[in-house]
Amino acid sequence: MIRVAATAVAVALLGASGCAATSRAAGPACTPVTLSVDDRVDALPAPVPRLPVTVRSADGRDVTVRDASRILAVNLYGSLAEIVYGLGLGARLVGRDRSTTFAGARNLPLVTGTGHDLAAEAVLRLDPTVVITDGSIGPNAVLAQLRAAGVPVVLVDDEQSVAGVATHVRAVAAALGVRDAGEHLAARIGRDLLAARPGAATTKPVVAFLYLRGSAGVYLLGGDGAGSDDLIEAAGGIDAGTRAHLQRFRPITSEALAAARPDVILVMTGSLASVGGVDGLLAMPGIAQTPAAAHRRVIAVDDGLLLSFGTRTPRVVSALANALREPCP
Repeated sequence: MIRVAATAVAVALLGASGCAATSRAAGPACTPVTLSVDDRVDALPAPVPRLPVTVRSADGRDVTVRDASRILAVNLYGSLAEIVYGLGLGARLVGRDRSTTFAGARNLPLVTGTGHDLAAEAVLRLDPTVVITDGSIGPNAVLAQLRAAGVPVVLVDDEQSVAGVATHVRAVAAALGVRDAGEHLAARIGRDLLAARPGAATTKPVVAFLYLRGSAGVYLLGGDGAGSDDLIEAAGGIDAGTRAHLQRFRPITSEALAAARPDVILVMTGSLASVGGVDGLLAMPGIAQTPAAAHRRVIAVDDGLLLSFGTRTPRVVSALANALREPCP
């Protein structure tokens, strides 16, 4: 299940503050505000799957899919169900993971527990004809149990990045026998991403993505390969963790934050609530000494969109880019 990085990613974009993104000296405080990101998933016209198909699963197995009438697409981020829906096959989805919260799927039966692990009994009760997942969710014993029960299980690559969205779309489309729809959707997302990216800027804000669960004592800073780095860079920022030479997610240290000197702190709303809100966040050791804390420059994130890397990613990039360049009101 992705391990340290996996814990950090069931997401949705929400918040931003105002203050000039390039300011580092002490100055007027910003008031964090909430950004709204459209929750809908735009679906293609429903295609007719051409089956059977045999595809290579990311775990090295050749898997034959003969029936796509009852699809279960689950992972830690909610992106796979979103892709299935975007391909026009949303009516065939029979269940969801805890991170799949978009309007078209949030009422489907849940097959993951509080820790995002799959429950074999819950899955088999839904009688899926194909399961699409990735390495972010498990356990492996449950996937083996599903295969033993005769359910085709296809794993796709679990790299979470802006560029990887199109790769995931094509992999899911291939497994469901709708390659043409996959090409169409991947092309549309590519165009939307180009339109969402900000233009060239002479200066860029340094943004630290923090994953926090105060009640569990989890305090992590995203770095190179965490997924948050790719999103921050696509939105016109500089990832603080990468700047501090961190890989994926690492425990927050005063030294790392001092080296990165973030102008902006990016968090999920669940993270923010777990540490007592903005005041609690900015009072944390290490964070309190950053330019972001001096200006109260915080972008809050609702758990469901930010790192999902699905069809709505262009909207997240656009909203985050706008937030990063928005001055203090």
